[in-house]
Amino acid sequence: LESSLLTQPWASVRFDESAFLAKVCFRNTGYILLISDLSSVWYENADAEIVGQRSKELNKRLTVHVSSFLNHLCNLMCPLLAGQPDSSTTFCCKRSADGLILHVKSEMAGLPFYWDFHCCPAPLEMVSRHFVRPLIRMNMALQYQVQELISLLLRKDAEIEDYRESGATLSRDRLRTEPFQEETFQQNFMAEVRSDAN
Repeated sequence: LESSLLTQPWASVRFDESAFLAKVCFRNTGYILLISDLSSVWYENADAEIVGQRSKELNKRLTVHVSSFLNHLCNLMCPLLAGQPDSSTTFCCKRSADGLILHVKSEMAGLPFYWDFHCCPAPLEMVSRHFVRPLIRMNMALQYQVQELISLLLRKDAEIEDYRESGATLSRDRLRTEPFQEETFQQNFMAEVRSDAN
């Protein structure tokens, strides 16, 4: 399940006016949920036995197979993560020192349906696998891309300068650009980053 969770995209969601990032993976045998407010990371990895036991505690009037519960949960969570929550379903969360509980209230087969995701703090290895490593890889890819673009701009400037020295002129003056200054660009970029951070 966790290997499959790695391929799931992060989604931005709001519970009780608080913003979170979340992703989830469902199977017939259970689910795994990962959720973060960017200060803490919580998760729940629930197998069929846990789902069966909790469903009996929370939904005494519903007697359906565990796989049906999991399928219903998937049908509630996936639209939420896709930014299209069902108006008949409500979500709220409660944080504590032990973790985070995500309460779900909906309907199933015309009867009230309740579910609680019991999330505990994610282990460091899990945080690294799902947050830190992908962010570092993305950062490195973006740095490489920026260097390639800077190199391209400098070559384009050299090409334009060669045309000018050969006597070429612009047919439309509004297309004229100043030569690219890498140091100025980097300084302006860092100033914007610091401004956004404040």
